[in-house]
Amino acid sequence: MDKASGKAKDDKKLKWWQLSLLGVAGTIGTGYFLGSSLAISLGGPAVLLVYILAATGTYVVFDALSRMTADHPEQGSFRSYAKKAFGSWAGFASGWVYWFSELLIMGSQLTALAIFSRFWFPAVPMWIFAAGFGLLGLLIVFFGNKGFDRVENVLAVIKVAAILMFMVLAAALLAGWIGGGKYTPKLPLTAKALFPAGGIGLWSAFLFAFYAYGGIEVLGIMSYRLNKPEEAPKAGKVMLLTLTAVYVISIGLAVTMVPLSAFNPKESPFVLALSSDHLAFVPHLFNGVLIIAGFSTMTASLYAVTSMMLTLAQEGDAPRLFAKKLKGKYPLYALCLISGGLIAAIVMSLLLPGKVYEYITTAAGLMLLYNWSFILLSSGKLLEPVKWSGLKRWTGLVLIVLAVAGTLFHKLSRPGLYISLLLVALIVGTDLIVHKVRSKAGSNGKTASAWLVPQNKSQRRPGRGRTARRSP
Repeated sequence: MDKASGKAKDDKKLKWWQLSLLGVAGTIGTGYFLGSSLAISLGGPAVLLVYILAATGTYVVFDALSRMTADHPEQGSFRSYAKKAFGSWAGFASGWVYWFSELLIMGSQLTALAIFSRFWFPAVPMWIFAAGFGLLGLLIVFFGNKGFDRVENVLAVIKVAAILMFMVLAAALLAGWIGGGKYTPKLPLTAKALFPAGGIGLWSAFLFAFYAYGGIEVLGIMSYRLNKPEEAPKAGKVMLLTLTAVYVISIGLAVTMVPLSAFNPKESPFVLALSSDHLAFVPHLFNGVLIIAGFSTMTASLYAVTSMMLTLAQEGDAPRLFAKKLKGKYPLYALCLISGGLIAAIVMSLLLPGKVYEYITTAAGLMLLYNWSFILLSSGKLLEPVKWSGLKRWTGLVLIVLAVAGTLFHKLSRPGLYISLLLVALIVGTDLIVHKVRSKAGSNGKTASAWLVPQNKSQRRPGRGRTARRSP
């Protein structure tokens, strides 16, 4: 017991700048490396504007979550706050929306990894690569590799190094220090060049800009580990300013070096920009780094979705079966359920190889934003009003609504919207059934069912959420 409490104290020794660095490294993933290609294709060079607006909305969400964490730390984080603000139905809905968002994010990442791999093996079907990466990730989580945290740190450094490498090489190509670029650089200065698809195209790209900042809720969860929790907003500001600068500069270089017609969802814009007769090896090197970076974020999402399933089951918001572990440590049943979701993504890769990335990425981004809306609405109920807090919260909600509405206006993103609405309807319907059964059982003085009963007495106390992103 003393060791456990000592370890907990050690876990809290984080400085605000360390949290900022963790956020930068943890947020950058396939949503940026490949998702930015979708955003550029839809919105053109003016997409830089929506990346700045998305950063503003993301900061508002982080600020709300970190303030709630500083006021009342909860391991369940946003799920616990939703339950406190609106009741048990909101905790159920928030937990499952997050679970589905992470599952879809994994599907998006698997598809991106398959696309990156086909850079070398174009004749191999996407579903084979997706299945291989998915199986490897499941094995890592199943066996609970203790050293994976350290590996993640190394992979995070590789991601940041890759972006810096891109910026240096892109600047060298633009300056003429390195010749043989595949495309002739052209700065988009006219209104037609900046807004090739007009305002509707830019609006449709808004969601993919938001998606590049996905993961900010994890930083809110980690805020309780700060030496001074009140410094969490400062950590968020620095992190988002850094991310925004990285995104705007790198994407700005890409749209200057590559014509808009060349951007496509099958290639990273940064690999396209680095194509050069004199640096033929560089796109291959960068593509390898993208696979490493994408696999690290995919496996981290797999850990998160497994942990969420375990805690949903432990708290009675999922069948108790999924809380059981083989030999007390292997989350076999939870991983079997998650495997079903991954198999669905792989089947989509087989049936819709040309559009699967766009559809899954859109749905994943939307589910993420639905959960962020829960965070902002919960903060309005739980936090004491401070200067500009109401304005900030409504600004964040308006930006989220605009990003969601933008998916209606393009055939590329519309199917993803329908998928997300179908999942929300499924969650709402299940929520209504579960709470009706609970109410009935409560009025009869009986236990609801194996689905509804937490695993032990300590988990039956109200208001004690345990939905932290713990390692399974």
